[in-house]
Amino acid sequence: MELNITQKKPSECTNITEVRNEIDNIDKVVIALLKERFQYVKEVVKYKEKTAASIEASDRREAVIVQRRQWAEENGLNPDVIEEIYKRLIQYFIDEEKKIINL
Repeated sequence: MELNITQKKPSECTNITEVRNEIDNIDKVVIALLKERFQYVKEVVKYKEKTAASIEASDRREAVIVQRRQWAEENGLNPDVIEEIYKRLIQYFIDEEKKIINL
């Protein structure tokens, strides 16, 4: 999946400032997408049992990690790095879900 969120392709940049500006553009979108993802995380709490086990959803967490590793490989990224990012992200969202339901 290729998104058009930059003004130039990497090979079209002519100096370090242009490269850094494009990286900043990408990071803005990544952060905005994480915010949107978090909105869904907060919404899913409505459909879960109000227990720690339900919030943690270990089977779902493992399935997500496996799928993200596969997507990383398909996109030429290090799956170990992507796994660590998602483990951290998922744990943050689980902690936030627990706050929502006062666990």
